[in-house]
Amino acid sequence: MIANRVIPTISEKPFRTIAPSRRWVAIDIKEFCRAHELLFFLALRDVKLRYKQTALGVMWAVLQPLLSMIIFTLLFGKVAKIPSNGVPYPLFAYCGLLPWTFFANGLTNSSNALVTNANLISKVYFSRLVMPTAAVLAGLIDLAISFLLLFPLFIAYRVAPTWNLLALPLLVLLVTLLALSIGLVFSALNVKYRDIRHALPFVVQLAMFATPIIYPLSLVPAKWRWLVQCNPMAAVIEGFRASLLGTPIDWPGLSQAALVTFFLLACGAFYFRSMEKSFADVI
Repeated sequence: MIANRVIPTISEKPFRTIAPSRRWVAIDIKEFCRAHELLFFLALRDVKLRYKQTALGVMWAVLQPLLSMIIFTLLFGKVAKIPSNGVPYPLFAYCGLLPWTFFANGLTNSSNALVTNANLISKVYFSRLVMPTAAVLAGLIDLAISFLLLFPLFIAYRVAPTWNLLALPLLVLLVTLLALSIGLVFSALNVKYRDIRHALPFVVQLAMFATPIIYPLSLVPAKWRWLVQCNPMAAVIEGFRASLLGTPIDWPGLSQAALVTFFLLACGAFYFRSMEKSFADVI
């Protein structure tokens, strides 16, 4: 004989409502770490999509700084006769373009990461910090490929590497965190204000001329040098040149840039976190 079973009604079943917090929420580092596999696959997807159905493939990672180096050498090295601290100007320009190209691309891609993944954000919940972070990390592949051109340049200009190369991983980490810190702010703003997508390339282009890429920092008058040094990318680029070319490294300047970078990263992460609760509704 079958016993009678009481079937719970819909109203008796437990429900769990997920709602955004109305107070200031701290950054959930554990939640971000749990999404490390998603971070890896999103970064890998960005790399594959970037070179999908392209004739030159990953060669674009080398062509962008290479062509910029050639143009800068002709205009500023040959015509304008801008000094390069005793270093051949093509090598001087390329060592500055390496971190700047990575920074500019990482900033632009991370700023558009949320908008380009709008369907994913509106359907699945995960740490939104993963998307801009993956966009920046994907650029490390391009940076590594761009370094390959340094070998023929070193051979052509007879430049031997020094122990300063040991500082290169720290500099790569610093420029990665700097691109991410600013990208977090612009990615959050881009969800609500789509003007960011149009304004950011223009801002990045202007910032390039305010950074010692085509000219050395020593060319700036002493009374204005402090203003250029407020830009942490100035110390990063000078550090890249010192690490690759064997010139003295400005450790106080790099320490100041690191402090500014970590401050911007904390501010950017907390601002991103405060805006995160409205992404799915606004995007």
